[in-house]
Amino acid sequence: MNRLGGDRREHGPMRLNVAKVRVPLTAVLAAWAGRQLASGVWWLLRHPLAVALAVAALMAVRVTATRGPVLVLSVAAVAVAVLVAWWRVYPRSFVRLVVWRTRGLWRAATVYRWVWQPAMVTAGLAVRVDGTGYLPRLVSVASTGAVDVVRVRMLPGQTLTDWASNTQRLAQTFGAVDCRVRTVPGRAHDLALWFLTTDPLTAPVEPFEPADPPRLGALPVAVGEDGLVHHVRLLGAHVLVIGATGSGKGSVLWSLLAAVAPGIRDGLVQVWAIDPKGGMELAPGRALFARFVYGDTADGADTTGYELEFARGFEDAVTVMRRRQSALRGRSRLHTPTADEPLIVVIVDELASLTAYVNDRDAKRRIIAALSLLLSQGRAVGVSVVGAVQDPRKDVISMRDLFPTRILLRVTEPEHVALALGQGARDRGARADLIDEATPGVAYVGQDGAPEAARVRFTHVTDADIAALAQAYAPRSMTALPAVAEVA
Repeated sequence: MNRLGGDRREHGPMRLNVAKVRVPLTAVLAAWAGRQLASGVWWLLRHPLAVALAVAALMAVRVTATRGPVLVLSVAAVAVAVLVAWWRVYPRSFVRLVVWRTRGLWRAATVYRWVWQPAMVTAGLAVRVDGTGYLPRLVSVASTGAVDVVRVRMLPGQTLTDWASNTQRLAQTFGAVDCRVRTVPGRAHDLALWFLTTDPLTAPVEPFEPADPPRLGALPVAVGEDGLVHHVRLLGAHVLVIGATGSGKGSVLWSLLAAVAPGIRDGLVQVWAIDPKGGMELAPGRALFARFVYGDTADGADTTGYELEFARGFEDAVTVMRRRQSALRGRSRLHTPTADEPLIVVIVDELASLTAYVNDRDAKRRIIAALSLLLSQGRAVGVSVVGAVQDPRKDVISMRDLFPTRILLRVTEPEHVALALGQGARDRGARADLIDEATPGVAYVGQDGAPEAARVRFTHVTDADIAALAQAYAPRSMTALPAVAEVA
């Protein structure tokens, strides 16, 4: 049978003549020495602290041999005194920069590097090619006391999903409570493994002292699982709070209100509270609100007319939004709160009561139309919406995707995690359906620009704390917008 180019089987196997290149032994040794030298220099650059300690130890030995131990002991005493003074005056920075780094070095040497190879092999993350084994590289270990952040360089072809499917195996191997996988910004080949060694979120979090004036772009409202204060952006953002009954939605709302309280007092922030549950949740703080609509009537007879009052509240906010758009057009892309033009925060407790369960069709249409406009256009002009809901499904809250910040408390269904935080969020550790009922206020916070949700616990604001806030931070004046309007 004829073949294109002939049949090679008729002539036997093809013979190749490969030119031989002779390399002197000195060149081979020089190349090996160069590689070793480059590897050593790179190690020194990656471990400056170890190099500094080694140099200090050698200098101490030399000085001791030449001048005696007095000088070395004096320098050591001064160093210890400086560390003690640092610890007493600035304890937070001392813990972060000294204690945590020392713990990270210790944990890296005694826990992670010790069993790194068998851990990668048993988890199926090591690769063997032509008899040679390849391991993901352990780059560094940092510790916060409650969390060990292990930075890893993946092998070619691996993805975050490969690691996310092995988090439970990794947690068991390294003796951690849990393990989460996170990306490293700017490093496509690296990822961070968060090993939770202890859980700091089991105890309630005391309210923070509010900053005066408040930082509306980073409000301290919770404690993260790394033990650090977690901040949430309110200026230029909308916040959706999702959680089952008893999960702690009130903790989130009151944590936000407590954080902006000095701004409320000074007129930089105005809160328009809309509580379809008759004011049961928000009424204790009514002195803080510029407007308070709670859907009740004086005699309790009218069961439908109050729904129009909710619609009017949203429409008034749209009116303010339109006016500010005209004023800011061509001048600024983000509103700056002032006493004359404050940040308006529209807080809605149980948003589904207004988007899905309203009986009056006209009121429902007006509410959804106004709310959609606020969510799509309001944050740039200083009109932010904070809504709480139990069910994140589209047929309950159709404008769910218009909230840049989503706070997911305990939920009843695993599917709610994907609906609230996106596909794959649960595989990366956001298991909100497994949050213990005994820990209200524990949540996963997803914000625009953050690839993974952060696990936090919001502060527990008691009735006494709310009463103190209302007394200390009631607005001094309300001249920029309509006076307090209550619907009763």
